[in-house]
Amino acid sequence: MNRNRFRDASTFSAYLETVEKNRDLWHALARRAAVDEATLERARAIPGLWHVIALTEDWCGDAINTLPVFDRLAEAAGNIELRVLLRDENPDLMDAHLTNGTSRSIPILIVYDEAFRERGWWGPRPAPIQEWVMTEGMKLEPTDRYREVRRYYARDKGRTSLDEFLSILESAAAAD
Repeated sequence: MNRNRFRDASTFSAYLETVEKNRDLWHALARRAAVDEATLERARAIPGLWHVIALTEDWCGDAINTLPVFDRLAEAAGNIELRVLLRDENPDLMDAHLTNGTSRSIPILIVYDEAFRERGWWGPRPAPIQEWVMTEGMKLEPTDRYREVRRYYARDKGRTSLDEFLSILESAAAAD
């Protein structure tokens, strides 16, 4: 990732103004997104400045449910800068971060350090629901599967996503 490509990418709030599919849901979840104080303290304790690119598309239900909390974390933490790129317009980044080496699943959050060296990535969804989707969830019709995924996100409120993401940042910082 070069600095200019990162700087040219949209902020989450600018991206939010461009969404067309599920616009009301995107905006509602962005308004309600919250990060607890303990999670913010954990993020603030990670040394360095972290640049994060989120690869997404507006139709993605997992992105709708996770990107607002990632943005809230970045806004409040002070050491994380989040930008958004569209998956379909950035095949080089997407193809370097395939789920299970084959799937262009989104969202994907790519973590870069202050020198814009890639240090890790997260996505497309928290491990517990990803595991369920790939096993038990695949036995259901898509409508029923997606209903269960939405229930998971409603109960979890982004906590697991943030925990997994912060673990990536902590590991990257500890490796320095």
